[in-house]
Amino acid sequence: QMDIHLYNESPFETIISFHKLIESFEEIALSDVDYRANYAKAILKQIESIPELRTGIKDYTIIKDNEALIKNLLADIFPTALTNNEIKAVTIPFQNLSFNYTERFKQILSNAGSEFDMEIRDFDDHQFYVNNCCLILGVYYKQRIDFNKPFFYDIPDENGVEKHYRILYNADFMEIIPTDKSIPLTQEDIDLLIDNYDDLELWKSKFPSGSWILKGFGIVSLFDATTESAISNLKSNLLKPDSKTAATDEIVSNIFKSIFKIPDLKVGFIVYNPEEEKFIRPVKFETQLQSFLLSKDQEIDCKNAFFGCTFEKLLGNKEPLVISNVEKFIEESPNIKLGEHLLKQGIQSCVFAPVIKDGQLLGVVELVSSQKKALNTINATKLELVLPYLTDTIDRYNTDMQHQIEAIIQREYTTIHPSVYWKFKKESQNYFQNINHTKDYIFKEIVFKNVYPLYGQIDIKGSSEHRNETVKIDLKNQLTALLKIFESQDTNNNLVLLEQRKFELESFRDELDAPLKADTEQYIQRYIEEEIHPLLKNTKETEKSEKLEKQYFESLDAKSGLFYQERKKFDNAMSIINKKLASVLDKKQLEAQQIYPHYYERFKTDGVEHNLYIGASIAPTQPFDMMYLHNLRLWQLQTLCEMELEHHQLKESLPYELDVTSLILVFTSPLSIRFRMDEKRFDVDGTYNARYEVVKKRIDKSNIKGTKERITEKEKITIVYSQNSEEAEYLKYIKYLQHKKILEPSIEQFEVEDLQGVSGLRAIRVKVINNNTNPVAKKITYQDLLDELN
Repeated sequence: QMDIHLYNESPFETIISFHKLIESFEEIALSDVDYRANYAKAILKQIESIPELRTGIKDYTIIKDNEALIKNLLADIFPTALTNNEIKAVTIPFQNLSFNYTERFKQILSNAGSEFDMEIRDFDDHQFYVNNCCLILGVYYKQRIDFNKPFFYDIPDENGVEKHYRILYNADFMEIIPTDKSIPLTQEDIDLLIDNYDDLELWKSKFPSGSWILKGFGIVSLFDATTESAISNLKSNLLKPDSKTAATDEIVSNIFKSIFKIPDLKVGFIVYNPEEEKFIRPVKFETQLQSFLLSKDQEIDCKNAFFGCTFEKLLGNKEPLVISNVEKFIEESPNIKLGEHLLKQGIQSCVFAPVIKDGQLLGVVELVSSQKKALNTINATKLELVLPYLTDTIDRYNTDMQHQIEAIIQREYTTIHPSVYWKFKKESQNYFQNINHTKDYIFKEIVFKNVYPLYGQIDIKGSSEHRNETVKIDLKNQLTALLKIFESQDTNNNLVLLEQRKFELESFRDELDAPLKADTEQYIQRYIEEEIHPLLKNTKETEKSEKLEKQYFESLDAKSGLFYQERKKFDNAMSIINKKLASVLDKKQLEAQQIYPHYYERFKTDGVEHNLYIGASIAPTQPFDMMYLHNLRLWQLQTLCEMELEHHQLKESLPYELDVTSLILVFTSPLSIRFRMDEKRFDVDGTYNARYEVVKKRIDKSNIKGTKERITEKEKITIVYSQNSEEAEYLKYIKYLQHKKILEPSIEQFEVEDLQGVSGLRAIRVKVINNNTNPVAKKITYQDLLDELN
């Protein structure tokens, strides 16, 4: 038997020859030890008729035709006594050419099947060529080059379980001879080659194809390194950072099959969540690792009866649970549920091993087989080889997940805007690099000095009055529904009490005609829950009252226990307006960041408010100019016009006629903002600057000086300022927007009443053109908006 699979291109012309071995036989033939000398002479006589064995074989049929003779010639190196133990053959290094196999080698190849093609793992033409050149550098040029990374053959056994064999070459019987085509190399040439492993053309120019002769034969010895290699494979698959490239279920299973030598072995895994004391399937690895303990439910409480006392050993003592015969386990163990769950999946033997790091349970590795006793307490000890790597991986997965969750919380639930993020990062790095970062490290306050504020808001007019009205309607409807139930009931022994309750409900209903007091809603709610509901449950019902009662209870809101129909409509309308307005603002804000990076925050209240701060301290790497502030002010005014228009288009689709008013507060003095650690938000710093905050809080409720008229009006934008330069600047913007047909031509100007400690404020009021003639504007229905909201 002889395998030939040669690489096309090689720096060598390969001549198989046994000359070195024949020379050693000639020496033995001259020795004084008779039996050795006679044996050597007999071998030499046999080979006389085939001179190619000494001079060199280029025609491989000679090897095939003289297999027995060559076997005798090689008998010293291939002892018959070891043929069933050693995995050995004659070969040319790196070439897939081999013959004269030991019996064990033959058996391995026959188990692999005739289809199997033996090739070195991860070995290509480039490596083949360069490795041969390195052989010349090492042997002929006496360079100390360690070029032999471990080579492996991956050969399946008769059950299809892949085994890994480490390849060792012996080149004692080989000679490397230059031909007239070979190029003599200087030390500089050699240094250049050593620095350019990847440059195949360079290697080929120094070692042209077929320019050296490789004469002799090599010996390849294999040893079974399946467990070590499989563990190393597992390591490299587990270390892949990205879930897309991480090991798939099949790769992991194959690795475990190789280690345990069980062809139908399957691997599963569940993660332990200590906060909730639950086992869950790791969602991230859903496609890569299954679980045999947990089906699709994704999670199960660790105190669940399903695990029962069987798992106490695993959870308490942190030892693996081994079931070598599931059927026997069902007969003998109190935990039949678990046994049946396994048997249903065709599992006959299994191991569940806890993965533990620093005394903490991270998860459970599941190994299962459909054969009884395939997994048992003896081979379960092999898990000790693998668990350390699994532990590190799962620990890393948990840490990564923790970081990602924190990043999501940071991004979605906190308000550190990207424009100022760099300063928080810098301060956090200082803390991190501070070698003894003890708890005493004082975080520096995050302050931005000399920034210009811009404040704007769109407020939903009369939202509180509307809300109170809807609350009243719902309460009235609920009281009416209750009175109807009472009226439909039979007169019986509860008569007196019923009459009194009816009187009380009617009194409440009358009370709701007056303006709503702050505690009326809670008071009525408590009365209904404590006095009326128990009464309904304890009175006999007629058919009619039963139907009404069913209807009544179905109409109650699960959270508040009250009717919530009208208020819900109103709340939905508010949410839709807020959502639409906020999305216009957020979208436009992305464009505004291109003007100059600035801090932005917005709040949804009864409407949408926003704060902007712009200045050199926020973006120290970019030069700041007042032009950027003016630009942003024009952007803000334009954006409020767009938000007004958006609302105007929405208005008709809503179940409530809700109008909005808009306001901009202009403040030209720069101020400082400080991040308040306790409130986790930015605030204006210093007493003079506090004036700005006072104005901001009160301005939208203030009146025009000397009148009872509010400064804000529906569908108009009010711009509040205090300096002549600000007035001139905004009149310019208004003129431009009038020219663009965004604002109407009329402008109102007036003084604002004095606020607490602040006087001298003035305002400009302009109306946005609501152009309803736009035929492109698609009519939106209320249902569309609701769908979008949910």
